[in-house]
This record gives sequence, C-alpha cells and structure tokens, in this order.
Amino acid sequence: MPNERLRTALLENGITPADLATSLKVDPKSVERWISGRTPYRRHRYAVAARLGVDEVYLWPDALSPDQVANASESEIISIYPHRWTVPSDLWRNVFASAEEEIGVLVYSGLFVSEDAGIQKIFREKAEAGARVRILLGDPDSDVVAQRGADEGVDDVQAAKIRNALVMYRPLRDIEGIEFRLHRTVLYNSIYRGDDQVLVNTHIYSFTAAQAPVLHLRRAAGGGMVTTYLESFEHVWDQATPLE
Repeated sequence: MPNERLRTALLENGITPADLATSLKVDPKSVERWISGRTPYRRHRYAVAARLGVDEVYLWPDALSPDQVANASESEIISIYPHRWTVPSDLWRNVFASAEEEIGVLVYSGLFVSEDAGIQKIFREKAEAGARVRILLGDPDSDVVAQRGADEGVDDVQAAKIRNALVMYRPLRDIEGIEFRLHRTVLYNSIYRGDDQVLVNTHIYSFTAAQAPVLHLRRAAGGGMVTTYLESFEHVWDQATPLE
C-alpha cells in the first residue's frame, strides 16, 4: 500500500521526491518506491525522518521490532515527577523557551501557566519570532469540564478556573501566531509542548492535576511516546472550536 504519511510529509514540507533523492544521494526511483510502499533500509529511514522533521516510527510504524521501539521510547524519558507541584518552576519556562517552531498547551484550565507572566512573555516573544503557539482550554460550559470538576471534588471550580485562565490570557488573544481553541474532549493527560520536548501531566480520578505525576519527554529517533502524545494533541485541536 502507498505510504500516505510519507507522501503527505513531503507535500507539507514542499519537498519533491527528486529533492529528497538528491538530499539523501539515492536514486529518485528509490524514493518513488518508498512512497509506493516499500520500506527503505534503516539508515535511509532515519535520514528521511530527519529531513522531514518527523519521527521514523510515524513514517514506518511497522519497520521496527517491538524491542527496538521499546528501547528507543525508553530513551525519550528524561525525568518523572511524582506530582506536578514537584516539577521545578524553571522547567516549564525552559521547555517553552527552547521551542523555535511549535508551542502547544492542552489542558482543561492550566491556570498556573496563564498566571505566569514569564511564560506569557515567552509565548509572545516566540510568536513574534515566527513560532506557532497553540493553546487548548476546556469549554467551561461543556459536560466534560463539569464531570472533571466532579471527579476532582471541586465541582464548579473547574469551570471557574478556565474562565480565569481566559481572562489572564487576554493580552495574548490578538497576537499574530498565538491561537486559542476550546475543546470538549475527555482528557487523560494535559500536554505541554516545546518543539520535541513534552511535559505530560497525567490525570488521576479524584486527584487534582497538581497532585498527579508528570513525565518529561524528548523525542528520540525510533521512539514512539512523544509522537503519540503529539498526535493526540492534533486530534483534539482539529475538533476544537476557535476562541472568538
């Protein structure tokens, strides 16, 4: 079967099969065969993924053995924190400040981020430098937010926190490059992205997000964890409603 992910990645990057062949110093027919469905050698898979800025596993999910994927994914784990409140405060800013292309926040409220003037300054500066900044908040009027409030034992406080976050973000709302959307998705994790670095705050029934663990991840060649979380972000983004 044709490799539609490879074809799409080429189109999105404005790279022709001939361009890719020249970059990798291979026969253009080889690239055409890869697009048609043939799996290239590992060195070529890695080179293609690096050239297109995507993960090798995303382009060829069946190419690696389970052990290879497991080992590569393990290398993506930088740190694990038992509670969000134990994450060093500088780490949140450093993850966002390190980004050059993409910053993403997927939360219900993430009020602690919106209240941080330093992080807001980073969002503004990154957007002005050409990065894409996307912030997804829960729809305060949605059933999923009400349910999450009930699950945490805070009831209407959850929706109130989202409304507070919207107020705090008001200075960023009209800045080109910063986009806001409201979602009605059941979240199993909150996701904070700075390019290939991701902080994943797990959600645990009856505990607030601040009490739940956080994974600090960085994308690694052959790993699948970061790619999975970022694909989840995109699914929520595509279904969310732009904030007006």
